[in-house]
Amino acid sequence: MTSTAPREEQLWSRCAGCASLLYRKRLRRNLDVCPECGEHARLGAPERLRQLVDPGSLRLLPNQLPETDPLYFVDVLPYPHRLSAARASTGLAEAVVCATATIGGHPAVLAVMDFRFLGGSLGCAVGELITRAAERALDDGVPLILITASGGARMQEGVLSLMQMATVSQAIAALREAGLLTVSVLTDPTYGGVAASFATNTDLVLAESGARMGFAGPRVIRQVTGRALPEGFQSADVLLRHGQVDMVVQRRSLRARLGALLAATRATRPARAPVPRQEPAPRHERLGEAAATPAGTPGAVDYPAVRDAWDTVRLARHPGRPTTLDYLDSVFDGFLELHGDRLGGDCPAVVGGVARLADRHVMVIGHQKGHTTAELVARNFGMASPAGHRKALRLMRLAARLGLPVVTLVDTPGADPGVSAEEQGQAAAIAENILTLTVLPTPVLAVITGEGGSGGALALAVADRVLMLENAVYSVISPEGCAAILWPDRSAAPQAARALRLTAPDLCRLGVVDEVVPEPSSAAHDDPAETARRLRAALLSNLLPLLDVPPAMLVRLRRQRFRRFGAARAGARAGAR
Repeated sequence: MTSTAPREEQLWSRCAGCASLLYRKRLRRNLDVCPECGEHARLGAPERLRQLVDPGSLRLLPNQLPETDPLYFVDVLPYPHRLSAARASTGLAEAVVCATATIGGHPAVLAVMDFRFLGGSLGCAVGELITRAAERALDDGVPLILITASGGARMQEGVLSLMQMATVSQAIAALREAGLLTVSVLTDPTYGGVAASFATNTDLVLAESGARMGFAGPRVIRQVTGRALPEGFQSADVLLRHGQVDMVVQRRSLRARLGALLAATRATRPARAPVPRQEPAPRHERLGEAAATPAGTPGAVDYPAVRDAWDTVRLARHPGRPTTLDYLDSVFDGFLELHGDRLGGDCPAVVGGVARLADRHVMVIGHQKGHTTAELVARNFGMASPAGHRKALRLMRLAARLGLPVVTLVDTPGADPGVSAEEQGQAAAIAENILTLTVLPTPVLAVITGEGGSGGALALAVADRVLMLENAVYSVISPEGCAAILWPDRSAAPQAARALRLTAPDLCRLGVVDEVVPEPSSAAHDDPAETARRLRAALLSNLLPLLDVPPAMLVRLRRQRFRRFGAARAGARAGAR
């Protein structure tokens, strides 16, 4: 007798919220919302599009991109094997589906993420496809709607996946400049780099009922803080109470609500001259003398690797390593610290103010750790709260108004993953910094001085030129975190460090870093004075040429710099290896 189990599995589904056994056809008619408890089941991108857009209006955008494995990443499986398995199980080419369509008769471009595909992770291909969707919206003069579902950046693509946060954000900025509406719809779950960039830096942020959103996931927060999480933590209703979303919408109302928003903004949208899209810069373009080789060109600096990656991680974390305040005392002159975010906080993990570099006044902003246990605790180990990111944002905008260049010193294991940081809008604070830096009309020079950890580092590192001390590291995730997720074994952290390509020579070859600042033969903490001398020389040689570049050109070239980190560029890097 033939088993009826497969047929029964198709006919019935068990609710993840109340465990009720539900007739599948009834559940589908109810848009995959449990009629007993209201639980909103996760949707794949094709079904989401079917529910949202007007029948017959959907036109899928091209999704074929070069195969990318820029790091040749291997954990327990090679990265290409994971990609093949995801494609086979979902029928999708990547973790996002992009299309043009109408909603309530109003045209829009949509980019819908699919959590089934490697957790909806943000990699080079996903960033490229969403950026192209934004550019299509710009060309067509229509709104962009982003439906987010993601666990964060894609670890297997290392810091290149981190760069997608800036690439997509600057595409959002171009739509803002053109007067075109951008909307994000948060679905369950939306975390990490997606939450800290395009999910929260759009004009309107909607949350589907039952969605959860945050910079750090609940498991990470529990591990770091050792605390139980409040009821409803990171849920849509809590996000609404804390002012982080515009509205919470039931799935059955989402299409009508989007249609109403499109209608309202279409009626009031002013006519604007078209804004040119940001194409990758030709190889011959320069940022003054400092860019004798274009930023982002693989092999721009061929600095030999002399240490194992894990040894470099340990040096980057050394408690004696010079901090931002040390460099402010030894590299700069006349530093005047400015405090506060003007919204009720002054985060000690971020310091900033006006200083002189030679005879130039600059705005310096950096993460501050400390050397002793007491200092580290007082400064929250250099992990910025939302108040820290908003203080940095205030100082960046002040620098632009005063015509001062911005110099940032990055040394953080990541942004504060605590409960209060999430409740105060950590993801949105990081996203706003990234978005602002893409359009800041003054030179921006970033230096990775120690640890460059994830979105907390990128919030200060969207720059015209990115320098890196020889024994610093810059990564999408810590080696320990990567090992725990992909191996899974935290003792595999040294292997993860090597796989992530997080050292200065690796990142120069990938084009993420423009110049390595050599440290004394041992390390920076053994000769801080010599390290300071070398850093000062590197800052001057890179900053002075930027001062002669017109503001509009600075912004354009900065955008082009990050636009190069898409899938096609990553494919070229991988193929050239």
